[in-house]
Amino acid sequence: MIIERAQIKDMEGINKLLKQVLMVHHNGRPDLFKADVKKYTDEELAAIIQDDSRPIFVARDELGVVMGYAFCVYQQYVNNNILTDVKTLYIDDLCVDETLRGQHVGKQLYDYVLAFAKENGFYNVTLNVWSCNEGAMKFYEKCGLKPQKVGMEVIL
Repeated sequence: MIIERAQIKDMEGINKLLKQVLMVHHNGRPDLFKADVKKYTDEELAAIIQDDSRPIFVARDELGVVMGYAFCVYQQYVNNNILTDVKTLYIDDLCVDETLRGQHVGKQLYDYVLAFAKENGFYNVTLNVWSCNEGAMKFYEKCGLKPQKVGMEVIL
């Protein structure tokens, strides 16, 4: 397996995994997530792939097939009234093909992101996870992540 920055040639594989993530969220919260739609247009995805402040890392097998990805976003609050200006690498989305889960692809992707963040002077790595996605929550806890803040709601 090779992990590196996504390229335009990875778009088909990334789109396949984006659909899988969408269905996990739709099945958990159909009141919030639509089914059978794309998170990004091809133009939006291509722009993200080229954006150095929003790196996407992909894990590919020996044939070049995308096995998983990690969408990341640089965050920093410079001169904010209450927040320090630490540099954060936010994992916007991490997915492993549902047929490959349990083979440590996700852990290797996560470790790659951590190493990238350390090498590039980030203070921390953060992410959000929907409470209906218990598998993801358990995975992140096993990786050593701890709750930073909790989002709450009441449905009216």
